[in-house]
Amino acid sequence: MNIAKQSSLSLAVIAATAQLAIAGQQQQANGFIEDSSLGLLNRNFYMNRDFRNGGSNSQGINGSKPSSERNGYREEWAQGAMLNFASGFTQGTIGFGTDAFAYGGVKLDTGRGRAGNGLLPISNNRTADANVPDAYGEIGGAVKMRISSTVLKYGEQRPTAPVFATGDNRLLPETATGFQLTSNEFDALSFEGGHFTAFNNRNSTNSDDGLFTTYGGTEADSVDFIGGTYKINENLSLKAYTSEAVNVWRQHFASASYTIPLADKQSLNFGLTAYKTKDQGDARAGKLDTTSWSAKAAWSIGAHKVTLAYQKIDGDEYFDYIGVDSIWLANSVQYSDFNAPNERSIQARYDLNMATFGIPGLSFMARYVKGDQIDGTKADPNGAYANTVGDDQKEWERDLEAKYVIQEGTAKDLSFRLRQATHRSTSFDSDIDEVRLIIEYPLSIL
Repeated sequence: MNIAKQSSLSLAVIAATAQLAIAGQQQQANGFIEDSSLGLLNRNFYMNRDFRNGGSNSQGINGSKPSSERNGYREEWAQGAMLNFASGFTQGTIGFGTDAFAYGGVKLDTGRGRAGNGLLPISNNRTADANVPDAYGEIGGAVKMRISSTVLKYGEQRPTAPVFATGDNRLLPETATGFQLTSNEFDALSFEGGHFTAFNNRNSTNSDDGLFTTYGGTEADSVDFIGGTYKINENLSLKAYTSEAVNVWRQHFASASYTIPLADKQSLNFGLTAYKTKDQGDARAGKLDTTSWSAKAAWSIGAHKVTLAYQKIDGDEYFDYIGVDSIWLANSVQYSDFNAPNERSIQARYDLNMATFGIPGLSFMARYVKGDQIDGTKADPNGAYANTVGDDQKEWERDLEAKYVIQEGTAKDLSFRLRQATHRSTSFDSDIDEVRLIIEYPLSIL
């Protein structure tokens, strides 16, 4: 689907929902101030990544040094604050409003040779002059209008579509600049469309960063998408999206989730996810033709949940994406996405909720993922993924996590999250041991 077709479809959606709203008011419009909200999220983030088996940190000043002299360790500790304001909508057939944010981070500990985990920006990255600022911040926002239950926004936003989603897995979240339309006119059906032209990375203060692919480093002129969710019933839902990273690729997505309630406190859940990626326009990343899919099954019984997943990349290039959360494959985990050319991977996961044992708010998770059959030797020799990985390669990852959320009192919702990952591979030069400690305290101001 090209840009013109997507734009025409978006305009058709607006026109259709406008017709639905002509005879009535917006849904639940109490006023610009009356429905406003203001929240502050405080986040303390510590992260270290220890490169093993000769691996090295290429970030900061290390990039200017010979490989033999580079640091094999990254360590950053920072305090962040995220203030988010969302207005209500003015009353009437068409309502107007604004969203705004102010984000800031303070360096608590790192060094020019230990930086690079993505918590803090690095000036003159990979040079002898690389520096990590003591503090950084950014402000932004969007304007919005609503007709009935359809909202159109323009500005810096945090889209969540499976083909284009900003992430929030470091100190401050990513944002993207553009238009987004969301519609919830029907109880069972919701849909959205977007056109985005710029990005703000998780350790950047620039709202006009390029739209770069994660693995290939290829820049797209813009990203367009449209899609939606259909809830057949409370246990079965379907999603379908199509998108275009202009002059890079065209990508389609589909997923299904089905839950079967069993006896008391027991259920089975099945999920299937698939992407199809083909080069588009100038094909800046090279020739692409990749089908990526995963299937998972989860059994929940009381405090326990066991999940098994299988994932396959059918193609000679990486399954790539723009935006940290733009990958919904089951085996995209803490460190690796298990998305190498032709890779297959399996996962076993166990979750434990301690509320059943009298400790509400405490939970644990453990998972193991193993990938093999990796073969990148047939990638387009002139493309972005040429010579990135060899033949018959393997990798595995083990993740452990403990989380506790205070349930009541003055410190209610204060959370502590400890995450550990171990990753090993035969070819990626990415053997790491990683630890993250994240403390969050959300406050509702308005």
